[in-house]
Amino acid sequence: MLGRPRRLRNIVFAMTHAHCDGQSTANRDQYQALLAVSEAIVSHRDLEALFRELAGALHKVVRFDYLMLILHDSATGSMREHVLEPSDPPLLSSVQHAGLADDSPSRMVWETQEPYIIPNFAELNGWPRLVELARSIGIQSSCELPLTTARRRLGTLVFSCKELSAYDPANACFLKLVANQVAVAVENALAFDEIEALKDELSKENADLEKEVAYLEEEVRTEHNFGEIIGKNPALREILGKVQTVAPTESTVLVYGETGTGKELIARALHELSPRQGRTFVKLNCAAIPTGLLESELFGHEKGAFTGAITQKVGRFELAHRGTLFLDEVGDIPQELQPKLLRVLQEQEFERLGSIKTIKVDVRLVAATNRDLAQMVAENQFRSDLYYRLNVFPLMLPPLRERADDIPGLVRHFTQRFARRMGRRIETIPTAVMEALVRYPWPGNVRELQNVIERAVILSKGSSLEVALSDLKVRAQRSEGARAKSEGDGAVTSNHASLNVGAAQGLTLADAERQHILSALRDSQWVVGGTKGAAARLGMKRSTLVWKMKKLGLTRPE
Repeated sequence: MLGRPRRLRNIVFAMTHAHCDGQSTANRDQYQALLAVSEAIVSHRDLEALFRELAGALHKVVRFDYLMLILHDSATGSMREHVLEPSDPPLLSSVQHAGLADDSPSRMVWETQEPYIIPNFAELNGWPRLVELARSIGIQSSCELPLTTARRRLGTLVFSCKELSAYDPANACFLKLVANQVAVAVENALAFDEIEALKDELSKENADLEKEVAYLEEEVRTEHNFGEIIGKNPALREILGKVQTVAPTESTVLVYGETGTGKELIARALHELSPRQGRTFVKLNCAAIPTGLLESELFGHEKGAFTGAITQKVGRFELAHRGTLFLDEVGDIPQELQPKLLRVLQEQEFERLGSIKTIKVDVRLVAATNRDLAQMVAENQFRSDLYYRLNVFPLMLPPLRERADDIPGLVRHFTQRFARRMGRRIETIPTAVMEALVRYPWPGNVRELQNVIERAVILSKGSSLEVALSDLKVRAQRSEGARAKSEGDGAVTSNHASLNVGAAQGLTLADAERQHILSALRDSQWVVGGTKGAAARLGMKRSTLVWKMKKLGLTRPE
């Protein structure tokens, strides 16, 4: 691709003997000078540096006052001007303003590959803007030659002079040699420009890949809540069935559930069962990021976009391109950021902070929250249009207290997991310990159970799991106290008393809860809302009670 002095020497001598056998010794001197010029300019890799060198070098072999290069842009099909001599920005501006590339012989010369000589601009018919420009800067004559290599047509080379008839067909052979050597140098410079552009693009892609790899490595280092879904509870099996149904689609999924119920695990299952399983799974806890930085985390920012933005940052949406993005605690996204999130979900495009460039992405969103988004919409704390966009396929995860039959399996799973990690050998779990764990209401759900078992494995001295039952009682008292403070002492005390009685009678937690809700509905004559309704008696929101009634199959008798 790149020219070499020896190759240029062969080209010059071959063209000399083939086309110009009748030239004089003086002309041969010109060819030697042209060879020296070619060798000087062929090594330039930068196009602008080449342009600067061309003007000075060509003065040695060609007479001209103005030198211009007009290159064809293959991407747009247009011709663009480069004034090489004199180096005068106002002159280039005048040339571009006059539309010289369009109103001149340039395209004709580029298409026909034949030189075009103008001996006297005053007698030229056609191209009025070119004639006016020549008159304004004192040009009398010019010669335009095709700028072509063996691989492509680059454009034209224009010599202009303030003298009349400075160029004629007699010296066209030599001028064509000049243009041929300039073409080799220009092609080399253009090739180097393209190589540098490709290197920059590759460097950017590698940087983005390194960021994605770093993110994935961090994900591998991060311990997930649990490695597999444990449990045979009917409510959980129903949720998993819905996961299998919706996973192959591109629909947005909104996972409801209390803290620690395994919302991220469901999101990962959705990703692994989808066609995107081979791509990136990216997660972000919206409640864990300061409000001022959340937009940057989601959409990224450019260098200098704000104080402290010392480098460019790729956002989570960009990292999740062609993969899945899991937004946990989506209810904590501030209202001023919600319109931008809605736009990227609808249009699959966004702009980084500090940039006007629109970035297109292909992202499947899974969101999660432990808040009542419908209630937040009613209270104008969450945009209704964003809520409807997120709530395409809702999944309600049951809390661990409603999956009491799954607790023994989870206890055994976490016990063996932590024992292997710590090099311990735990062979048995006492019946009293297991019964206490099953009876405990687990306000922190599976995450709390995991932490309790980890601590128990650490404290166990032998092969039997030792759990401090007194700690569970303290935890239960604190949980009841906190709930009483937020929802009303009387309702909560009655609720837990009823559940404890049910447990003592051998009922499951779900059965005891059903009986208690049914009792409250009967006492309120099946009035759900209001100050005297069942929801107020139970110390819960009306929407929560309605959901539990549907789940438990409770309907008002005829």
